[in-house]
Amino acid sequence: MGTLTGAQIADAGLDGWTYLLGALHTRIRTPDFAAGLALVAAVGAEAERVDHHPDLDLRYTFVDVRLWSHDAGGVTGRDLRLARTISALAADAGLSPSPAGLSRLELALDSPEHAAVAPFWRAVLAWTRPAGPDDEVRDPDGVLPTIWFQRSGRDEPRQRWHPDVWVDPAEVASRIEAALAAGGTLVSDEAAPNFWVLADPDGNRVCLCTWQNRD
Repeated sequence: MGTLTGAQIADAGLDGWTYLLGALHTRIRTPDFAAGLALVAAVGAEAERVDHHPDLDLRYTFVDVRLWSHDAGGVTGRDLRLARTISALAADAGLSPSPAGLSRLELALDSPEHAAVAPFWRAVLAWTRPAGPDDEVRDPDGVLPTIWFQRSGRDEPRQRWHPDVWVDPAEVASRIEAALAAGGTLVSDEAAPNFWVLADPDGNRVCLCTWQNRD
């Protein structure tokens, strides 16, 4: 089963969901914990019926849903179908899925030789080595942020860490505006809409990233 690109997912017109870091995401706000628990039970029953299981995060006033096909390593047509079903279940309960405010976080370690440092981070986090390229350290349970390694020079002083914040493309402008109002600077938009580089008043950098121009 082939995975879908960000552009294909956008063209599918999936209301209330966003595509972040290889998965579909939404947040369904609930009036109380009991309503969230009931929604989780309904989603769980449907997931069992179709034998396709989302990641669910139940909190007091919302339920976060992440959908991707583990066997395919990305989003497939069955994720789109289940997302639409979950939206319908939410609507039946008087609730609405929305991607507003959702982010996914990665940590980038700038290193001249990632092969030398990756085993340390894998060991200290007690994570096993994933299949495929060895340029990242990934939590097999998908709970903690992935650490990926960006090649850099050795000249000092140099920045070693920076966060990558993945957001829906529609949220980029408002986040940049808020960051600038908070005293930050826009370091570079050369790679936009792939990513934008910003810095806080002390010069610490962060990238705002989207799926665009990555397919």
